[in-house]
Amino acid sequence: MSSDDLDALALLHDPVRRSLYAVVAARGGDVGRGEAAEAAGVSRTLAGHHLDKLVEAGLLESGFRPQEKKGPGSGRPAKVYRRARGERSVSLPPRDYASLASVLAGVVDALGAEEQAERAAREAGAKMAGKHAGEPVEQVLEARGYEPYEEGGALRLRNCPFHVLAEEQPLLVCSMNLALCQGLLEGLGDDPARAALDPRPGECCVTLKQTDIDIEGG
Repeated sequence: MSSDDLDALALLHDPVRRSLYAVVAARGGDVGRGEAAEAAGVSRTLAGHHLDKLVEAGLLESGFRPQEKKGPGSGRPAKVYRRARGERSVSLPPRDYASLASVLAGVVDALGAEEQAERAAREAGAKMAGKHAGEPVEQVLEARGYEPYEEGGALRLRNCPFHVLAEEQPLLVCSMNLALCQGLLEGLGDDPARAALDPRPGECCVTLKQTDIDIEGG
């Protein structure tokens, strides 16, 4: 844990900043000041002030939306915000589980033990389901940091909780993540085949497909 991490996360103690951050994060892309202000229920000027503070702290990134109209009279390009790609974490006392996880992932890769790792991940997902009996899978995934959202009848996952490891060992980590989600579905009494790999830049590699029951009911 660094003092910068602590200072950055302390900004979210303010309810307006926390609300604006949540709005931008939930959109999964560029959000204008006006859009964020309306969603958070504050003025555009106040929203701009707090959004820029979140950019300074490294929690958000900013840019400018391309203008449809070019040349004289087109006005200034609109400023937009998106969630920063970096990570912030706070642990008291400091802990470093990511480094050990990276070492273990390297050992699995070196030993060629991918099948065993996937089996263990699926069992871990089923065990996780046992703590959430009767809960919908969307709620469980939300609690685990996946940030699920619906698109085109499927359940996509905006955030990968294993992002750092997935960048180091994408094939291993994504296959284990898939097995984990399949085990979770099975443990909740759902169809594990709903979980499939469907990677999209900036999001989790796993998607939960629509079931036949959902299609018939819709």
